[in-house]
Amino acid sequence: MRLPGLIDPHVHLREPGATHKEDWDSGTAAALAGGFTAVLAMPNTRPSITGAESLSAALDTARQKARCDYAQFLGAGPDGIESLPALASQAAGLKMYLDQTYGQLRLDDLTLWMAHFAGWPHQWPIVAHAESRKMAAVILLAALYDRPLHIAHVSSREEILLIRLAKEKGLKVTCEVAPHHLFLTQEDIPSLGAGRSEVRPRLAARLDVEALWANLDVIDCFATDHAPHTLEEKDGPNPPPGFPGLETALPLLLTAVYEGRLSLDDLVARMYTNPCRIFRLPEQPETWIEVDPDVCWEIQAAQTYTRCAWTPFEGWKVRGRVRRVVLRGREAYRLDEGAGHGEILATPGSGRNLRDVA
Repeated sequence: MRLPGLIDPHVHLREPGATHKEDWDSGTAAALAGGFTAVLAMPNTRPSITGAESLSAALDTARQKARCDYAQFLGAGPDGIESLPALASQAAGLKMYLDQTYGQLRLDDLTLWMAHFAGWPHQWPIVAHAESRKMAAVILLAALYDRPLHIAHVSSREEILLIRLAKEKGLKVTCEVAPHHLFLTQEDIPSLGAGRSEVRPRLAARLDVEALWANLDVIDCFATDHAPHTLEEKDGPNPPPGFPGLETALPLLLTAVYEGRLSLDDLVARMYTNPCRIFRLPEQPETWIEVDPDVCWEIQAAQTYTRCAWTPFEGWKVRGRVRRVVLRGREAYRLDEGAGHGEILATPGSGRNLRDVA
């Protein structure tokens, strides 16, 4: 079965500053193995990507190392606000961190929110990490400025119901949900372990997860929020929040298709059509993935390409697997049946910056 090359609008590739967890090479290899032919990278690296110099450096690195196509977000920091709009066409969008984040980009001052909303060009997306009441506040601000807003990793019943109401009132709000918030709950924390279950937003109650599934029509995108950390870090005294997700998202969601929880059209809309529309992404010509929707297999971190080498879905039985990825007419990934894992055929630097594509 052929599907379009998938798009993940929310990944953390950890370069610069933490390449022991992931970099543009390993992260985009993981993307291809997961069926993603394009990723949008988040800016909360070390140092953060908040201006012309850091954006140029990040894009130079991606140009040398990325195996799939990409775009890079800018971070909405407290400084240099006036200079960011001129960079909008070069970036995936503007990311505003209004709750806890990896790095130094959290914005607590409402006047800074206002300055970014006033200056950032309306045709380019703003994405907000905003939970609960802060999400309500940023939706209000978007309404006051009459501009589109995309809410990252919605995880709770109150959030999805508020977004439903906002959409019903005609507000320009879209949202994404991460697979780990659809398939894991607080009940999984004891088996995962306290450190390995750390993620932001936190794993929610079963009632919240049920609300996400019940309001699937409100969810515009499935985004992995691929946030790799090493097991040594996750098992340490101060475990950082985040899960890898690029290589497990599609099989988990294909399993949900098999179980009748969503349709294949639902999946394609949220992993291709809507991300293209929301983030104004160009088509990738001659790009597609081949999927076996019926094969049953077991998720094993030992067979993944992410540098962090673990997954919260270790041992899960899933149905549906990527067999082949073709990117712009060239084979980029092929499943090796005998070995039980795939082979990355795309070379470092073969990915293209989606903002450079006419």
